[in-house]
Amino acid sequence: MIDDSRAKRNVAVLVAAQAFLGSQITMIFVIGGLAGQQLSPNACLATLPISLIVFGSMSTAPWLSPLMQKHGRRAGFLIGALGGLIGAMICAYALTINNFWVFLVGSYFTGIYMSSQGFFRFAAADTASDSFRPKAISYVMAGGLISAIIGPQLVSFLSDGGDATVMRFLPVYLTAMALNLVGMAMFFLLDIPKPLAPTMDSPKGRTRWELLTTPRIAVAVICAMVSYALMNLVMTSTPLAVVGCGFAVSDASNVVTGHVLAMFAPSFFTGHLIARFGVEKIMGLGIAILGIAGIVALQGVALMNFYSSLILLGLGWNFGFIGATTLLAGSHEPHERGRMQGLNDLLVFGGVTLASLASGGLMNCAGGDAATGWAAVNIAMIPFLTLAGGALIWLVMRPKAEPA
Repeated sequence: MIDDSRAKRNVAVLVAAQAFLGSQITMIFVIGGLAGQQLSPNACLATLPISLIVFGSMSTAPWLSPLMQKHGRRAGFLIGALGGLIGAMICAYALTINNFWVFLVGSYFTGIYMSSQGFFRFAAADTASDSFRPKAISYVMAGGLISAIIGPQLVSFLSDGGDATVMRFLPVYLTAMALNLVGMAMFFLLDIPKPLAPTMDSPKGRTRWELLTTPRIAVAVICAMVSYALMNLVMTSTPLAVVGCGFAVSDASNVVTGHVLAMFAPSFFTGHLIARFGVEKIMGLGIAILGIAGIVALQGVALMNFYSSLILLGLGWNFGFIGATTLLAGSHEPHERGRMQGLNDLLVFGGVTLASLASGGLMNCAGGDAATGWAAVNIAMIPFLTLAGGALIWLVMRPKAEPA
């Protein structure tokens, strides 16, 4: 019988980190665009702080993953928390001096933390058996359920007072600083061995190009990119759309809470669904639900439309992204881990960066009002859903002789 006791301990630590340390991301994603809208010289740049966070994550992944391959997961996660601490400090300072460009610098450092958080799911698989791996990944992602509750509600509590200036967001960044300080201690409880140093006889593994042209890896990367990018495209614009359509910041926070709950609550059973029905079917279901979310969003801008579409968006992301992560984790060897996982997150967050950049432009500059901009954001999902769905169908239709 396989002993997964070490893996279960690591999963518990990573769930806690995802829950409490990760709540800063939901907090900042709620207010980043709103703060940017007040600080920026042009309304079309409102979501640029969110884009800088994602760009920071994208540009960090290629060097953070090899660093963890050499020095271990703990070192990488501590660097991430330090980046989050520095980012929150700089953003807090930018609010006090009312400077948009300094705010962007702080947002970039927050992206270093976001990148490290992205590797929690891979760390969960490091010490897990083949049978426990999809469940381990799923449980760690489920830690976001707590962050979904903590983050947006803290925003409502800390910033939804009478102050209408950008300074109302300062307590949020001070809280993010405290979360990073406390969260650093969690990583000393991890028990993930450092990878063995390579020797002359160590297998070299496939090149990045050979990895990317492996069908299962290619489709995993495409579906992860599309799931995450489209989720980010719509979620980044959501606070702007909700407030722009006449609702309060607290309403925007509650909509995002519902969305993030839907992102992570299914994780308690997503791994079991993958084990029972197969990863390709669950990924396909996720892509289909993302499409339905866009259709619901286009039906109107009542508060219930926002809730419904964002909940569906979160559910679709969960199935699509956890499925893609599981497919990828089973498609490369341990000695290829640093190379492939860093490349995967570079591509995924590269797509997310472009999506967050496009989100502000579509939302604020594609029409005359918030409703028109919101419609443009959701229509933009169509070609990318077509790409992911087509890639997945192609993989399923391939001859089964290819090894997994």
